[in-house]
Amino acid sequence: MAPRERGAKVLAPLLLLLALLGRPSAGLEVQHKFLSPTLTNNFALDGLGSKIYLAAVNRLYQLSGPNLTLEVEEQVGPVLDNPLCHAPQLPQASCEHLKVETNNYNKILQPDPEQGIVVVCGSIYQGFCQLRSMANISAVAVSFPPGGAGGGGGGDPVTVFPSMLNIAANHPNASTVGLVLRPAGPAGGGRPDTRLLVGATYTGFGSPFFPRNQSLEDHRFENTPEIAIRALNARGDLAKLFTFDLNPSDDNIFKIKQGAKARHKLSFVRAFLHPAPPPRGPGGASYAYLALNSEANAGDKESHSHSLLARICLAEPGRNANASAGETKKLTESYIQVGLQCGAGGADGFTRLVSVFPATAALQLGPPAAPQPQELLFGVFERAAPPGARQHSALCAFRFADIERSIRQARNSCFVEPDSGLVTVLDSVVQGTGPACEKRNIQLQPEQLDCGAAHLQHPLAILQPIKATPVFKYQGLTSVAVSSVNNYTVVFLGTANGRLLKINLNSATKIISRKSVSVAYGESVHPIMQFDPSDSSYLYLMTSYQMTRVKVAACDQYTTCTECLAAADAYCGWCTMETRCSLQHECINSTEPNFWTSASEGVQQCPSMTIMPSEINLDNENKAMIIQINGNIPSLSGMEMSCDYGNNIYTVAKVPGNDVNSFIYCNFLPREKYPAFPPNQDHVIVQTAIRVNGKNIVWANFTIYDCKRTGNIYPKTACTSCLSTKWKCYWCTKKYMCVSNYSDCEDSLKMNSTTDCPRIVPASLEPMPTGASQDIMISLANGAFSKDTVLECHFGTDRTFEARWVNTSTVQCSGVLLHTSEKSHIFPVNLQLKDKPDRFIDSPQMMTVEVYNCATGSTDCSQCLGREDMGHRCIWSESSSICRLNTESPQIPVMCPAPEIRKIEPLSGPLEGGTLLTIRGRNLGRRFSDVVNAVKIGSVRCAPLWDRYMVSEAIVCQTGEAPSIFSDVVTVNVSREGKSRERYSYVLPEVQSVAPGAGPKAGGTKVTIRGSNLSVGSDLRVLVNSTKQCTNLTRTATTITCTMPAVELTTAVRLCVQFENKSCINDNITFKYERNPIITDINPTRSQISGGRIITLEGHGFLMVQNVSMVVHSIGKEQTNCKVHTDTMITCPSPAASNLTVGSKPAPVDFYINGRLYTDDRLAPDEYMYPEEAQHTSKFSLEYYANPQFFTAKKEKWIKHHPGEPLTLVIHKEPDNLSLESDEYQVKIGLLSCEIQIVSDKVIHCSVNESLSTSERQLPVTIQVGKFNQTIAMLHLGGGETAIIVSIVICSILLLLSVVGLFVFCTKSRRAERYWQKTLLQMEEMESQIREEIRKGFAELQTDMTDLTKELNRSQGIPFLEYKHFVTRTFFPKCSSLYEERYVLPSQQLNSQVGCQVQETHPLLSGEWKIPENCRPNMEEGIALFSTLLNNKHFLIVFVHALEQQKDFAVRDRCNLASLLTIALHGKLEYYTSIMKDLLVDLIDASASKNPKLMLRRTESVVEKMLTNWMSICMYSFLRETVGEPFFLLLCAIKQQINKGSIDAITGKARYTLNEEWLLRENIEAKPRNLNVSFQGCGMDSLSVRVMDTDTLSQVKEKILEAFCKNVPYSQWPRVEDVDLEWFATSTDSYVLRDLDDTSVMEDGRKKLNTLAHYKIPEGASLAMSLSDKKDTTLSRVKDLDTEKYFHLVLPTDELIEHKKSHRQSHRKKVLPEIYLTRLLSTKGTLQKFLDDLFKAILCMREDKPPVAIKYFFDFLEEQAEKRGISDPDTLHIWKTNSLPLRFWVNILKNPQFVFDIDKTDHIDACLSVIAQAFIDACSISDLQLGKDSPTNKLLYAKEIPEYRKIVQRYYKQIHDMPPLSEQEMNAHLAEESRKYRNEFNTNVAMAEIYKYAKRYRTQIVNALDSNPTTRRTQLQHKFEQVIALMEDNIYECCSEA
Repeated sequence: MAPRERGAKVLAPLLLLLALLGRPSAGLEVQHKFLSPTLTNNFALDGLGSKIYLAAVNRLYQLSGPNLTLEVEEQVGPVLDNPLCHAPQLPQASCEHLKVETNNYNKILQPDPEQGIVVVCGSIYQGFCQLRSMANISAVAVSFPPGGAGGGGGGDPVTVFPSMLNIAANHPNASTVGLVLRPAGPAGGGRPDTRLLVGATYTGFGSPFFPRNQSLEDHRFENTPEIAIRALNARGDLAKLFTFDLNPSDDNIFKIKQGAKARHKLSFVRAFLHPAPPPRGPGGASYAYLALNSEANAGDKESHSHSLLARICLAEPGRNANASAGETKKLTESYIQVGLQCGAGGADGFTRLVSVFPATAALQLGPPAAPQPQELLFGVFERAAPPGARQHSALCAFRFADIERSIRQARNSCFVEPDSGLVTVLDSVVQGTGPACEKRNIQLQPEQLDCGAAHLQHPLAILQPIKATPVFKYQGLTSVAVSSVNNYTVVFLGTANGRLLKINLNSATKIISRKSVSVAYGESVHPIMQFDPSDSSYLYLMTSYQMTRVKVAACDQYTTCTECLAAADAYCGWCTMETRCSLQHECINSTEPNFWTSASEGVQQCPSMTIMPSEINLDNENKAMIIQINGNIPSLSGMEMSCDYGNNIYTVAKVPGNDVNSFIYCNFLPREKYPAFPPNQDHVIVQTAIRVNGKNIVWANFTIYDCKRTGNIYPKTACTSCLSTKWKCYWCTKKYMCVSNYSDCEDSLKMNSTTDCPRIVPASLEPMPTGASQDIMISLANGAFSKDTVLECHFGTDRTFEARWVNTSTVQCSGVLLHTSEKSHIFPVNLQLKDKPDRFIDSPQMMTVEVYNCATGSTDCSQCLGREDMGHRCIWSESSSICRLNTESPQIPVMCPAPEIRKIEPLSGPLEGGTLLTIRGRNLGRRFSDVVNAVKIGSVRCAPLWDRYMVSEAIVCQTGEAPSIFSDVVTVNVSREGKSRERYSYVLPEVQSVAPGAGPKAGGTKVTIRGSNLSVGSDLRVLVNSTKQCTNLTRTATTITCTMPAVELTTAVRLCVQFENKSCINDNITFKYERNPIITDINPTRSQISGGRIITLEGHGFLMVQNVSMVVHSIGKEQTNCKVHTDTMITCPSPAASNLTVGSKPAPVDFYINGRLYTDDRLAPDEYMYPEEAQHTSKFSLEYYANPQFFTAKKEKWIKHHPGEPLTLVIHKEPDNLSLESDEYQVKIGLLSCEIQIVSDKVIHCSVNESLSTSERQLPVTIQVGKFNQTIAMLHLGGGETAIIVSIVICSILLLLSVVGLFVFCTKSRRAERYWQKTLLQMEEMESQIREEIRKGFAELQTDMTDLTKELNRSQGIPFLEYKHFVTRTFFPKCSSLYEERYVLPSQQLNSQVGCQVQETHPLLSGEWKIPENCRPNMEEGIALFSTLLNNKHFLIVFVHALEQQKDFAVRDRCNLASLLTIALHGKLEYYTSIMKDLLVDLIDASASKNPKLMLRRTESVVEKMLTNWMSICMYSFLRETVGEPFFLLLCAIKQQINKGSIDAITGKARYTLNEEWLLRENIEAKPRNLNVSFQGCGMDSLSVRVMDTDTLSQVKEKILEAFCKNVPYSQWPRVEDVDLEWFATSTDSYVLRDLDDTSVMEDGRKKLNTLAHYKIPEGASLAMSLSDKKDTTLSRVKDLDTEKYFHLVLPTDELIEHKKSHRQSHRKKVLPEIYLTRLLSTKGTLQKFLDDLFKAILCMREDKPPVAIKYFFDFLEEQAEKRGISDPDTLHIWKTNSLPLRFWVNILKNPQFVFDIDKTDHIDACLSVIAQAFIDACSISDLQLGKDSPTNKLLYAKEIPEYRKIVQRYYKQIHDMPPLSEQEMNAHLAEESRKYRNEFNTNVAMAEIYKYAKRYRTQIVNALDSNPTTRRTQLQHKFEQVIALMEDNIYECCSEA
């Protein structure tokens, strides 16, 4: 069996299992990550999981658990070092070799909690180790060596030897493992010290890691042992720290002899203890294991296996406590190694150990037996593979019992019964005893069998490996961790591409489930993974640049018990009482029975219930129901229980007995609380749940049915439906209804089945012409009626016809008259009971009659007469060119004109025929049989295709084979012959060559096939080996271009050029598939962030490559195009980087060769992978560093140079990590290149040999590296001698002038200084005043707004307009009655209340379409037909375009039409949206060809207004729910702030404003007055109202009305003119206060309006306001008064009074008012918080989701831009801004009356204009060009605009990053919006208004419809003419009557 087939057989059950498990899910969850900028090496936990120590290259990190937040970071490299030098800590360690900056790779990271230290060993200084503090890893806990100033507490210096310092491997690629050996037994004086076990790959002299120097000193590094146990007592004698000594005479090491090292290259995988000793207390027998690989020669007797497990005894269990308890043996005495073999031996075996993990699991690994928990060693092994290829790997499990048995057998075989085939002595070890085993007459004790002895040979190697069968195979496994959970064994496997797999094994080692999650894409998982000691449901793992904490199960993704348990995740189970899937410890009471159900118990144990009975008759009385409980549910006794029917309906539930849960009794749902039956449904399903302690734990459904509804909802099959329903229903013949109890029927005859029902027997009826009266006979079956039963014939229309009984089984419909305007219409035929109009005779198979109209759908003679086959009696009138009904009998045969052929295509085809020839014209046959043999090309027949024949209009035929090349006309002979004007040619295509002739087997090669006549025919294919097609095919007459597909093997293939699916043309053309190009390396692997560095690709096979591109993932900005130079070299410019953090990890790099992603052939997807796990991993990576920095020698910015002299530049460079070559620098002076002479790490020398003579005196000095350009200085070119002399003269004159100027300046400056100091004091005082004013104003406003917010919450809330009023105001802003002016309320309505709601009278909101009754039928029919047309997309688009093309169709008409269309189609928003999108596509096409940035800027087309309306509809909910409150509060704040100062009643100018034009530029002193006011008739107590003494009486009335009516919509307020204000000066005197009266004063010829100050009304005065009996007409609105006669606070203009002022006064009047501009800042500062809240609400992401419409429309814009190749981000930003902020939000901000029922005063309007301008600037991307002359409305918010812009850009980006919205989701949302506001608008009125435009432009619309092929084919112009015909004679006459 082939390997692929074997893999398929293994994979098949796994894929089936995945399919059964339902949706794919991760099953794992990455909780926290920590990213390292450098490569990670090791990690360790502190024992409790509260601290995690992470070691990376040159870095140590201390992280807090479990969040992996950084606590401490310590830099430990790079350092100056050389592998030929001893560690500098060694006394007198001088070294003559050059030391260079060397990275420090961590080798050992081992915490020792008992001593509070972490052993940290690195690759520098020959593998030097440090003891750091566990509390703070940056601190060294014990200095070593301790001599000198370094430590030792001042004690004597310690003698240090190299063996105490050279501990770990000193090379990055050499392995090292470490293990802290804690002493056994209680702490105390007799307890042995802690030790450190180290296994390190030998890197000394003679190893491949050692740098050969051919020096005698090299032999200093021979003595490092492979395995050693070192002293690690940090609190004891430091002279023994890290020594090998156990006893004074024994070295505790394992060292291979120098001559044997080449044969025994050991690489270590892991060191671990087993069984693991308890944390404290006496220790039993414990062993240290070393997992390693030996790269020994295959023939070596000592090691036949590459994967080894070595064991060392740590304690001798037989000794008593007083005899050196637990003393460690000499290492080599107990050392024994055994091979581990995973899978078959030889090449098919997995020979290299990658990772191991000891665990306890119940797996059946031996003979079949009941599995018991046993100690196992899990290992990941890999198979040998070429360098760079992903390794094939497998998981195997070994029993420790087998390992121990093998060790005992081996020692017995060596000493008792020697067997040279089982065991051998490792004679290559220096500390070994001898070369061979020998028999001894001794009896070995058990401890000697386990651990050997000093007098026995040692160390030993077992020759026969322990074998295991792979449990799981995969590609690229790198690590393993195992846990036993709920009868499952869970194995976690890390992979080389950054995934974590989780496989659940049952006791038979079968995979029950498999999950995976991507932890770090493309990064290998470290071989060691650890469970969190404090919570084993979390796993710590490390990848190349990341530390990760992973939750072992994501149980919460499963929402039901079935999903939870079917997932077969060992960790997950169903928590019954919490109804969720969880880990066991997350479920309350999970240890008690049935509270938590594990996956091993099976889905059948999921809680469920059965309701008895499950179907309940509506008419029956039900008191209780019985519920049977199934599955795992804990005992419910003593718990609060009820039955939950939904909608907060509960009834009592009881469990009979004490502990039995099998049955539960529930009181039934009360009848009055039965749920409503859904429309058109005879039953309702009720979900019932058992509710325990307030939570539903199990559910089931039961059904309530109603037989009466069964008959009612199926009126045409009432009896049949009644008797066929699954409920127990009966049919009453006499009552003609369905009942649930037969006793309700009076019938003597009981019907038992549907066959007994009276029903219509369907019969075929001949088609009827429209408008012709005819009798129809209907046959009945089971007619249990007498002739006295009166029936009516019903045809689906409003009109019925008389039904006459012919006999008991036949009824005749008399005088049936049916009409249709369509070509044909099918009418249903039904019989209904006359006395019961809603009851019909059953008609199970609907009987129909066809009614046809000859005048519709037949444009020529053949079409007309061809209808005869359909039974239509039509005849063609040639004179009038119409089709009409043939009323003559017998019919007169009519001969049609000869066929007229207008066009044929294509015009040529191959000789073999088969070309699909399309013939278009008129009178091309009445039926297909007429043309079957009627088409010929010359004498060659063309066979028509039945399915593509269009009667009279088009024939598609397949050309026959021609004998030779010729050309002739096409003829169609249908009783008469018609000929084409064009000729069809038979030609012979020829193929001559293909280029290129070879390409890679990955495909993508673009080939060009050359020949002649290649453009002929209708179908062309290029086949590769007659199977695969060449894609992306384009052709001309002489060439065919296509892209070759991929193939599996390298081979030559035949290219078949096939016309019309016939034989191949010249099948000798071949294309050779070669091996794919191989990229072996890229260089350099670093780039500057600006990109452009030339990356060279090395490999072979590049000459086949046509195009190459390079992509850098994660940070690369764009894809760059590469260049092929030779067969072995390609160069690519590196892309520029984005989102770069300095020192970030290397980014993966991919290449696309001929458009195909490059993958190494050796890295094919694993046959054992699931599709979602087969991730592509990049083979190469690129590191990005900061751009290089350059400067001149003295960092000067100017360099002087005299022309004609030689120029040499010295450029200094900052140190970088790029390692740039000399040819990568380019220096330019202006446009001239500077030739580089010398390049070093720090300096660049370049020289210019040419003359620098130029007209410019300054030239930039620029240095370029890739795309990075830096101008480092300007070269200044000096002049000649003449220029120097002239310069001296000029300088002398300038010096003299400077002395004079200096004297004048000093005099002036003293005077200016005094003036400046004075001005500065004034400015500081003014700034202080402004600051104080803002602070006080803000505090006051906050207080007022807090009160207002509370008042809003207490009252009716914000006065939002209803949706329909919002729509009419937004769509028709100039037509809303409330927009034009407020309503004047009748006075009698105000006596009892402030006002009453007045409905708007917009015609679109009226409930009925008001037209005269005599016009109604035709108009309603016409409007209905017009509505049908508007619902046709083709008609509507042509209709809109036709109107827009008319010059007199103004912008106002376009907006009005768009709004009317929106109203008319409001019920079909999905259709409206599709129309809008189609029109927008046309608009974008038009804009893209001109200036795309101008699109949507203005509303000049119908679609732009449609978009505005669409946004308004879709954003209404968001506007109301999110933006409404902050917007309303801002309006209130503006009004409150304006009212705090004086307001001129006539000019409208105010003290506080945001708009300079409305600023009151006078310092009017205004004092507040608090008045006690009562409002008669309001039923309210008097209120205290705050006013200003400068207020006019109208202003006072407005403030009083606002105080009394603040909880009432503004439309219900009385008007100021309708109320009187009376002041009670004393108990007897009162005055009616008015703006103008006899006491008004005159100033400068103008009358001043009365104010409170004028009447001298004091603080706390009592006033009464009442409704006036008659309206005061003496004074119109104050703001409309003539400014020539009246004024309030200031005179309107300065000019009128200028002659009365002195010049000084006039000047002062003109200048000083600018000071008051600071009030704009005061007002702005006061309102800033409210404005910020509003902008944040507008640009917020509610629940991380914007309104659906925004995401949908922005994606649409991006899609359109991408289709048109518009990549400029500014253009997209402008489109989005124009479509949402400027089109919708600015409109709302300027017009709050569209949203709220409020009064928008002119002053509020002015302030909102400034705010809207700020919003516009925030959304713009153009720079604000501001200066001293800029308008204040631009300057006011200039500081805030940049911050607002960031918010806008972030908002756009958040929307862009969201997952795309499907059309279904958007349509569902639109349908819901349509449904929500159904019947709000009168669509008939809208249709009538649209019809006016249709009538006005009737001719143009008809022409447009006629010229469009689609609308012409569907006869839409005729339907439009029918609408005109129906309405033309009536609409204007009727409307005039109305």
